[in-house]
Amino acid sequence: MKGAKGEVLYVGKAINLRQRVKQYFAGGGDGRAMVPFLVQQIVTIDTIVVRSEKEALLVENTFIKQHKPKYNAMLKDDKTYIALKVNIKHLWPMVQVVRFKGRPKGDDLYFGPYVSAYAARQTLDLLQKLFPLRQCSDQELARRDRPCILYDMKRCVAPCVEKCTKEEYAGLVKSTVRFLRGQDETIMKKIEEARDQAAEKLEFEEAAAYQRLFFQIETTLERQRVENAIGHDADVIGLYRQGDEVTLSRLIFREGKLMGAFEHSFSKIADDDQAVVENFLVQFYTEEKELPREIFIPFPLSSAVQEVLGVKITVPQKGEKKALVEMAILNAKTIFNRAKDASVIVERTLLEMEEKLRLTHFPERIECFDNSNFGGGDPVSALVAFTNGVRDKARTRKYKIKKADFSDDYGAMREALRRRYSRTKEEDDLPDLLIVDGGKGHLNVALAILEELDIATIDVIGVAKDEARHDKGVTQELIFLPHIKDPILLLKHSPVLFLLQKIRDEAHQVAISFQRKRRSQALIKSALSAIPGIGPLKQKALLRHFGSLKKVLEASPEALRELKGIGPTHVKSIQSFGNQNEKAKKGPEG
Repeated sequence: MKGAKGEVLYVGKAINLRQRVKQYFAGGGDGRAMVPFLVQQIVTIDTIVVRSEKEALLVENTFIKQHKPKYNAMLKDDKTYIALKVNIKHLWPMVQVVRFKGRPKGDDLYFGPYVSAYAARQTLDLLQKLFPLRQCSDQELARRDRPCILYDMKRCVAPCVEKCTKEEYAGLVKSTVRFLRGQDETIMKKIEEARDQAAEKLEFEEAAAYQRLFFQIETTLERQRVENAIGHDADVIGLYRQGDEVTLSRLIFREGKLMGAFEHSFSKIADDDQAVVENFLVQFYTEEKELPREIFIPFPLSSAVQEVLGVKITVPQKGEKKALVEMAILNAKTIFNRAKDASVIVERTLLEMEEKLRLTHFPERIECFDNSNFGGGDPVSALVAFTNGVRDKARTRKYKIKKADFSDDYGAMREALRRRYSRTKEEDDLPDLLIVDGGKGHLNVALAILEELDIATIDVIGVAKDEARHDKGVTQELIFLPHIKDPILLLKHSPVLFLLQKIRDEAHQVAISFQRKRRSQALIKSALSAIPGIGPLKQKALLRHFGSLKKVLEASPEALRELKGIGPTHVKSIQSFGNQNEKAKKGPEG
């Protein structure tokens, strides 16, 4: 269950998902005190389908540790976030055991998480035997003038005193990374060859040492097999299709644990299933920094895909790995059906809207206007559009009100509507339904403008809050229809009302944000106008280039002179104004 910013609020499991969700939202079915607070914050619910209660329990535990949800019980001393870090951007990279919370940040490479600090240190010890990278700190690296004992033990190539070239060291780093990713099998083969050669020469102690090293590599880098049969980092791809609509599900396994599931939907696809998966793999994984060791897919593809990606691609034929592909396909089907159900619900809601609001057209495209001003200044209007019940951001429009008086809300509405629909009429791009935020007066303004423009194909309604009437603290909505005296009221749980409120609130938010931005720019321009010699054109150029008054005043003389029209005199005036402004902030000394 996720919040407005996509943050995970709660992770749960259920045999009967419909019944479980109903307990949360219908009320009375779940007595936990946190549930009402949780439900208020939920925006989306994502699901992953697994094959048994045991798997559900394991996945739930993994997700709780990974996301640390606010409403899940979790041990505070959790120590599963232990990894090996390679500071790849350093001149002389090294491998370190690190702990981290949440997700690691920066450009460093992380491998893990490991199940324990012991397992991570054991892996690090093995790496230091195989790949003699530096182990000292940056400070010690900088002050050394002769190699340490690790160089004599062949555990370090001593980059501190240039006993190796940068190219040789970079090769070791590359081999280390490949080994940690499980992409380098040549090391195991070399160790086996060395062991066999030593045994042939009857050097049994040396052969035994190679055998111990071989066993250590196998046991140290072996992934946990408790939760699935993959045993290493892998992605599992599943596909579900109906006609030209395709959904791909991508299950992410790291360290043998299911860490997440992602969906990728495609519409109007002419390619066959093999071409869809092939194109997805090439387009998606060529952009990824960290590739899995293996990708499992439901059917064979061209061998060229594996060559391009450099990742092993497998089509499981039996056993647990085939079952995981089937699980990915089941997830793809579930996601597809959920999206289909959602589209059916939206269509049903729009049909109900057409009936209840007595519209003459099916409201496939809806546009909503809202006005905003602050303290009687900088009036603006904003338009948001919804197509088939979904926000169509490409059609968002913002209008600076130029002619209407700041106190004339009707005048602002007239100006914005006239500008919008005189243009869309010419372009033959009219909506099916127009919503104005306001009561009967705003509705009549919209009807008058459409009549003036000779537009008769748009349905119009007004939506306003009834501040005088409340239902358990919730303000009721009044819906005004053309040529009908009294507004209509919809039931508070009506999906039509919910969609209308959503559209109106989106328009209100866009208008408010635009108005605040305008006001902020006006304040900055007002401050810039106080600088001698900086007129409106130079103010505009400065703001466009630097973005804020603070950055203008902090800019160097060289940066200021880069702007066309800004000469030495202007630079001097700007810096003088900035100094005065800084002194005014500090106040009198003493």
